[in-house]
Amino acid sequence: MGSPAASSTAAAPDLWTLVLRHPHIDPAALMSAIDRQMDCRDLDFRTRLLIRDSIAALRETMGEESLGQWLARSPHAQGMRTIAGEDLGPAGFPSLSRRIMSHAKADDALQLLRELGGKLDQPLRLVIGGSMSLILNNRLSRRTEDIDVVDEIPPEIRTEHQLLADLNSRYALRLAHFQSHYLPSGWEGRVKSLGRFGRLDVFLVDELDIAIGKMFSNREKDRDDLRALAGQIEKQTFVDRLRMAGQAHLKEPALRQNAEKNWYIVFGEALPA
Repeated sequence: MGSPAASSTAAAPDLWTLVLRHPHIDPAALMSAIDRQMDCRDLDFRTRLLIRDSIAALRETMGEESLGQWLARSPHAQGMRTIAGEDLGPAGFPSLSRRIMSHAKADDALQLLRELGGKLDQPLRLVIGGSMSLILNNRLSRRTEDIDVVDEIPPEIRTEHQLLADLNSRYALRLAHFQSHYLPSGWEGRVKSLGRFGRLDVFLVDELDIAIGKMFSNREKDRDDLRALAGQIEKQTFVDRLRMAGQAHLKEPALRQNAEKNWYIVFGEALPA
């Protein structure tokens, strides 16, 4: 089975941190953050405006019935209804409804791995990278449908088409793969064990190595992941790993250009020499 650490959860972000620092917002996380904000009674004008707009965005994305069920369970239902009905002027956070989406849950991935490992006839090893590795490390919360395996899915798993289709149908997750040349040099020696799941030993690519790989990407979703990570990883640590393990990528003009653009967008300064 997976290690106890694999199922632990990080402290939930407060309402302002959730909205301002996370490009994709899980509706359950937003509802919990509103409840906690009401608990602490810090309800100045801007916070009430954020709560009102958050409730309106939840109503738009979830529907009136689901919103009503949540309010019925909350001890702050009356206070939230009062704020939702206040005349606070035009929307202050108009992008919220576009950013709300159900996130991939670490528990779903762990359950899939347990089921998969229990069906294997022999011991196998998987190394997971990409966004799912960050989700399992409690560093990222966003929607993804992929559990990205480094280099290739073992043939003993890859050929089990019916099993994989069934897991995908029930967990809304699929095993995919990416090439390790997208990762910085020496990444193999920095992987961390997630645990043993039946006959499946699972390892995670180091979160800083994943961040470095995303730094050289031209994809907007990778840049958004970097934005989410920027406040969690000390910048000098990031620079040190980039200098130590990113030299091969920095020598490629197109990749360096991506890194320069992403670094400037995320940190507001030129890429360190």
